[in-house]
Amino acid sequence: MCDEKQLARWAREGLNRRQFGMLSGAAAVGACAPMASGGDSDVTLPAMSERQVSFATEAGTMDGFFVAPVGGPWPAVLFWPDIAGLREAKRNMARRLAGRGYAVLVVNPYYRDVTGQQFQDFADFAGNGGFGKVTPWREKLTAQAIMADARAAVGWLDSQDEVDTSRGIGTQGYCMGGPFTFWSAAAVPDRIKGVASFHGGGLVREGDPMSPHRTFDDTQARYLVAIAADDDAKSPDSRGILRDAAAKAGRPAVIEVYAGNHGWTVPDSPAYNQDAAEQAYGELLRLYNAVL
Repeated sequence: MCDEKQLARWAREGLNRRQFGMLSGAAAVGACAPMASGGDSDVTLPAMSERQVSFATEAGTMDGFFVAPVGGPWPAVLFWPDIAGLREAKRNMARRLAGRGYAVLVVNPYYRDVTGQQFQDFADFAGNGGFGKVTPWREKLTAQAIMADARAAVGWLDSQDEVDTSRGIGTQGYCMGGPFTFWSAAAVPDRIKGVASFHGGGLVREGDPMSPHRTFDDTQARYLVAIAADDDAKSPDSRGILRDAAAKAGRPAVIEVYAGNHGWTVPDSPAYNQDAAEQAYGELLRLYNAVL
């Protein structure tokens, strides 16, 4: 998963803030526009509405970004961002998904400490001490905390006119948000039917009774676990452990290693790989089309 060593490596490889910003700006356009090689080229995207939102949780007031097509109602998606939090790259990813007929809520996972966007993009995070800033915020994001947040977020989604409560909810997460999707599905099993983790960190935690891979029995969801090539190289046993746990629980799951390194699906990441990202996006749409 993303850590200080990885940020230092990116810096050594010459990904300075100016270069990084140019990359993220170009990629962000692709994240919300139809891609010739991806799943949007044959779809007429509808008009959409979006707004900043907030709602009560057990720990305070969570804020986020909500986008949905005009009309509806639509199946909902709970979107957990990566370590750099809520920002334009994530809003663009949500807009693109909403264009396919989903009501998408991107939450601010750090709401216990700060409100709204804290970093302009991943370059801002990497170049301005982001890891140190978020560390004390992230330490509060235990399995129990995330499960409580997921219950509140699903409750909020189900109260929105844009959301079709007769259909299941999807949840997707990136990097640190990967485990959050597993805990969300365990927190609200009667509503969350599709779980997608992209280069999620810490899905298998030795000695932790709340390790994400131990939650399959508590859910009613189908899974997509998209693993980064470098993450798989560091923890080659995790893939098999996840597959065995899903099979034992009887949960359908696609668990695969992609030809991209950690962060490859996120447009403002220095590891962004468009071809592999489009492949993952296509798998996400297949998951949601099947269960939502």
